[in-house]
Amino acid sequence: MAEKSILVPKMGESINEATVIRWLKNVGDTVEKDEPIVEIATDKVDNEIPSTESGVLTKQLFQDGDVVKVGEPIALVSTESTSPVDQIETAATEEINDVVDTAEKIEAEIQTVVSNVQTTANSVIANESKSSLSNSGSRFYSPLVMSIAAKEGLSQTELESINGTGLEGRVTKSDVLEYLKNRGSQATKIEVIQETFAANENKDNSKAMIQSKPAVSLSNGDEVIEMDRVRKMIADHMVMSMQTSPHVTSFVEADVTNLVEWRNRIKGDFKKREGENITFTPIFMWAIAKAIKDYPMINVSVDGNNIIKKRDINIGMAVAQKNGNLIVPVVKRADSMNLLGLTRSVNDLAVRARENKLVPDEIQGGTYTLTNVGSFGNIMGTPVINQPQVAIMAVGTIQKKPAVLETEHGDVIAIRHMMYLSHSYDHRVVDGALGGMFVKRVAEYLEQWDPNTEI
Repeated sequence: MAEKSILVPKMGESINEATVIRWLKNVGDTVEKDEPIVEIATDKVDNEIPSTESGVLTKQLFQDGDVVKVGEPIALVSTESTSPVDQIETAATEEINDVVDTAEKIEAEIQTVVSNVQTTANSVIANESKSSLSNSGSRFYSPLVMSIAAKEGLSQTELESINGTGLEGRVTKSDVLEYLKNRGSQATKIEVIQETFAANENKDNSKAMIQSKPAVSLSNGDEVIEMDRVRKMIADHMVMSMQTSPHVTSFVEADVTNLVEWRNRIKGDFKKREGENITFTPIFMWAIAKAIKDYPMINVSVDGNNIIKKRDINIGMAVAQKNGNLIVPVVKRADSMNLLGLTRSVNDLAVRARENKLVPDEIQGGTYTLTNVGSFGNIMGTPVINQPQVAIMAVGTIQKKPAVLETEHGDVIAIRHMMYLSHSYDHRVVDGALGGMFVKRVAEYLEQWDPNTEI
């Protein structure tokens, strides 16, 4: 019999770990290849890990609630195979483990030798510094003075700085002892000052920490609700984003009257023909994809001192789930889809996101994010960047408002459908000019919507 490790598979380019929710198979159970054995959860999606072997589950390496990294073994399955290939593989594994153990022992021995050499070197350096005193300068020092200086660790420079009271300005035993007395006092003063400064600095830091985390008072009737796993991860991600990127937000107001009237005219027939609704979201996504084509430096990520310019335009859309949490499914290659394709993709992802039926790959790989705060009746928002992206757009609610129109007969006031676009961007790599021009270009594509568009 041979034991095989069941590894946590890769579930997306930025997912590095997962949490064990519950085991679907117990130790001793028979499992078939590709049969799910454990349910895990990443930051947004729950998933099942299938067994890559047929046999008996012999060990669960993690328990419910434990965090396991991608690529790590999560379980052991005993197989019936005793083929030569398995025997060779087992022997090779054992040999590799022996080599690793030997290498670790050698590394420990090397570290010991290095430490001993360093200690010896420090001792030699110290002795040399003590014995470096000489009469090679312009002053003469008696053997007694030289002995005291060497014993007390005085350098040649310090010795030459002592004012001598002896014949012809020679340094006497009393001069050296007086210098050592003052030298100790001065060192003590410096140490006291340093300790006082350090204490004050720590006190200031402690005050800052206390101020940054104010105590929360509870009153009678208050309810304490513990964050669930997803809410904790969202909170950590938002804090990380604000600490990573200096956020700047630009705003533009757009006249989307033509777009609104076009949708009102065709939505009934579209529903009958396609069996689903046409919303504004795929149209916003279409405009964003076109604007990214015009300003490709919005479609980037930051890696240290490098800017990664993305080839694909993958637009995420923030979806509020029934439990109040947020999830961002991604429309891959949005620029390659027509309006009908975008509508179908957006509707499908939105429905499955609310039902928690997305797979990990569908929330990975986004290069830009759209969030519709208008669906909650908000006129605008200042969204937080979805790292490692560098920009995100919020679209507000569409309202009828009086607006000034320029006509060939002069300016007139008319009732128009208006909306705000809010564009937050990472000021490390996106300057105000680029961020502002981008959101303006999106607004222009929406304002220039052709009322004769067919879908």
